[in-house]
Amino acid sequence: MFVLNVIGKGADPELFAGLGASAVEILSASFAFDIPVADHAVLAIARERAQGRALDINLVRTDRRRKKLLVADMDSTIINVECLDELADMAGLKTSVAAITERAMRGELEFEAALKERVGMLKGLKLDALERTYAERVKLNPGAKSLLATMRAHGAHTMLVSGGFGFFTSRVAEAAGFHVERGNVLLDDGAALTGEVGMPILGREAKLQALEEAVASLKIGFEDSLAVGDGANDLAMIKRAGLGVAYHAKPVVAEAAGAAINHNDLTALLYLQGYRDSEIVRAE
Repeated sequence: MFVLNVIGKGADPELFAGLGASAVEILSASFAFDIPVADHAVLAIARERAQGRALDINLVRTDRRRKKLLVADMDSTIINVECLDELADMAGLKTSVAAITERAMRGELEFEAALKERVGMLKGLKLDALERTYAERVKLNPGAKSLLATMRAHGAHTMLVSGGFGFFTSRVAEAAGFHVERGNVLLDDGAALTGEVGMPILGREAKLQALEEAVASLKIGFEDSLAVGDGANDLAMIKRAGLGVAYHAKPVVAEAAGAAINHNDLTALLYLQGYRDSEIVRAE
């Protein structure tokens, strides 16, 4: 069984009349609802009907819908920025570094090589730039705390797995409410960055491995997991998870993911799982 899940301000079931069962499940008044459907073809029809409206429309399997494991990317997913680009801004190199970041996230460059190149450009950056970047630039994206608080309240295990850096993942994980975090290590000489990153680099395959290890440790199936991200290095875990979500993602990710959120905040991941407003822990 599947449902057509619709999320967005002013969402109206009447727009999708005739596409599925008449019994509509309201998750959030005038904002989110489910329509039971039997035919996958309705997704394309529904999206066509909603063209020009800020609605996220996805087809979601109802079996084991509420996930027991959340694995999330950090940069531009849980937080508002790419930390490496913001560090580069501190060094006056944001334009050139951000251009490489964009190509890597679109899948045009191999992630590990692109990361080494960008980190190399930061050689000599004083360590206080990391603290200033976190304090001045890094913000949790809307809905992050509510997503984490709700899934944890319902027994889910939560992991922040980033191709970014441990300096930031440790702080973001604590601020958002993740159980555990993983990130890359920026090497320094005690005063400034050396331009090198600790090995092995945590990239696409390491993110997938983190998902696989968590599934095995928790003794659950991949069907019980949700993975969310926005860049090409998130693709492997997104494809493997029971519910893989492209969040305001690059086209290559949105095309390959099982679900896409393009218009709403991170609480949309709760509505995708069938949570109702009355079950959501508002923690923003």
